[in-house]
Amino acid sequence: MKLDADARYADSHEWARWDDDEVVCGITDHAQETLSDVVFVELPMVGDVLAAAEPFGIVESVKAASDLYAPVGGEVTAVNRELETAPELINQDPYGDGWMIRLDPSEPDEFDDLMSGDEYRALVEEEEG
Repeated sequence: MKLDADARYADSHEWARWDDDEVVCGITDHAQETLSDVVFVELPMVGDVLAAAEPFGIVESVKAASDLYAPVGGEVTAVNRELETAPELINQDPYGDGWMIRLDPSEPDEFDDLMSGDEYRALVEEEEG
């Protein structure tokens, strides 16, 4: 399982990373591995306002469909439209080209409440038993 050293993690398997004054979000490498081949992504509209832990979309794979949850709250400032025609980018590069949304955070301190990479790794190990 790969982690992004600059990211923080939600227990719902999304990541968040500061990029200037915005927060970029997506699903973790572990999540994409668990889902297997991603075939479809439904994302919010630019301008939507999300609360932390609120569903913001759906990711579908050959195995299952899963809700996506906002790691922090805020207004959606950008959506990765490349995923509409190339959802496999999530499998290929979950922390890079596979990003999903950018947020203008309403409560920037929520970022600090997310897990560090070590905490997330421990969560995954616990879940896998």
